[in-house]
Amino acid sequence: MTYDLVIRGTLVLPDGPSENSWLAVSAGKITAIGIGNAPDARASFDAGSDYVIPGVVDGQTHACSYGGLPGIRSTTRSAIAGGVTTIVDMPYDNPAPLNTVERLDEKVAAIREHAHCHVALYGTVMPGQGMEDIDPLIVGGVVAFKISTFESSPTRFPRITSEQMLDIFTALSDTVIPLGVHNEDQEIVRARIAAAKAEGKNGIEAHSASRPPAAELAATAHFLELGAAAGAHAHIVHLTTARGFQLVDNYLADGFRSTGELCVHYLWFDPERDGPELGAKMKVNPPIRPGQIDALWGEITAGRVAFVSSDHSSWPIDNKFTPSIFDAGAGVPGLETLLPAFYTAAEVQGLDAPTVTVEQLCERPARFFGLWPEKGAIRLGADADLTVLARKPQTWDSSKAHDELRWSPFDGRQFSVTVERTYLAGELAYDGTAVLNQPGQGQYVRRGHSHWFE
Repeated sequence: MTYDLVIRGTLVLPDGPSENSWLAVSAGKITAIGIGNAPDARASFDAGSDYVIPGVVDGQTHACSYGGLPGIRSTTRSAIAGGVTTIVDMPYDNPAPLNTVERLDEKVAAIREHAHCHVALYGTVMPGQGMEDIDPLIVGGVVAFKISTFESSPTRFPRITSEQMLDIFTALSDTVIPLGVHNEDQEIVRARIAAAKAEGKNGIEAHSASRPPAAELAATAHFLELGAAAGAHAHIVHLTTARGFQLVDNYLADGFRSTGELCVHYLWFDPERDGPELGAKMKVNPPIRPGQIDALWGEITAGRVAFVSSDHSSWPIDNKFTPSIFDAGAGVPGLETLLPAFYTAAEVQGLDAPTVTVEQLCERPARFFGLWPEKGAIRLGADADLTVLARKPQTWDSSKAHDELRWSPFDGRQFSVTVERTYLAGELAYDGTAVLNQPGQGQYVRRGHSHWFE
């Protein structure tokens, strides 16, 4: 038999790295895996001792927050160059969120026109919206829902009240669909920001204090309790302290469906160390906290982190150039840095970096969003969405990135690995220099049957 493609290298399999191994692809699927001599194929690539891993599933991106639905093109082009073969995109699109089947259809059409990688979708519910729109979105394939306890925009990113939150949880309680939350208490944050402004504090050092851990944890606990009352899956989409993950774990230990997610920038940056250099370039919400990096790695190794994501934001750098930190946009680009940054940081922590990287960036998000076993692992029958990760150090330079943003808080940071190649359905999509596939070759990915609590 002659396969379509054979890739040799150190395959990072579900049970760990396997040197001098190969995988074979036919019709976009992994159809054989072996060690030693490889079979014949129409195309082949020898990665040597470098790693071959499943394509990354980035569980949190914001492709359409600035440029609207066409923003999918730039975001997914960057994803492919970063070894990310599937993004899970948030619903807060510009100018209107994904809260109806009509808007779902519009976004799916945009994916078919613009996407370089596969795209799964969150849906949302707007203030005052009835629960009758939830089931049609689930039938339409959304993988999760997200709401916010803090209002950044009354039309695009609104606050959902407690009674409606409970209604949404109740509507989802008989399903496996998670309800995610942006977890900040609005009253605490607005009061602290007003106090900081009154005192003339306007730099990055004031950002974390103005949105204190208490605001994040209070919103988290409130959300978890409402989810527990309804018997639904409550998911915190970004926790910034070890205490937050332990709070989630307490609900899990009590028998409730609760999970917490971590974003890679919380594992890299510290405002006391990096704030003077980066300023608003490291502004995200909830904020990056001082002195939390090692504690957050402890939560990963303890198994309390569901998965790690980029929280990629499509805001241009001009959005950061404001006199006050409180007026600067929140969010950072992250699709080309997620994989090398996480791997490098795991290595610095002394962990088995290839294994923990595949667990946190591939397998766990694929299981969480119902994309397993087709995605998230090198295994027979899985989609041939693959990344070759070279043991080649690099200094990140966002001017060479493949999106339209060309800025990053990671500029000048040293990574111990480089994305060498990305394959989508067995076709070479990125060759280490250029994105080769075309817009529209990425597909809309509907939620399948896997779930976190099966």
